[in-house]
Amino acid sequence: MRPPYVLAPEAAADLGQILDYLNQVGNSALADRVEAAILDRIEFLSRSPGVGHSRPDLTSAAVIFFPVYSYLGVYRPQFQPLQVVAILHGHRQIDVVLGARR
Repeated sequence: MRPPYVLAPEAAADLGQILDYLNQVGNSALADRVEAAILDRIEFLSRSPGVGHSRPDLTSAAVIFFPVYSYLGVYRPQFQPLQVVAILHGHRQIDVVLGARR
């Protein structure tokens, strides 16, 4: 059976960096909650592609954004399985990061 979603290598690295940071600041319980919440949201989106919002102010790519805590996930709803392309902290320069990933 195919997995319901795929993390692009960059998105997997994003998630790893988020969790590494949270663990480094000594909050492994928070890291676990954030990881679970992000993965739960992605699972939900794989069953309901199209949920979220577009952000033409950040990118012209055919992607949809979804919030989880202070993070923004970015996915391509037209792919099967659902493809997550980024998971970024909301204070990052999202447009710059996504522009570099095209």
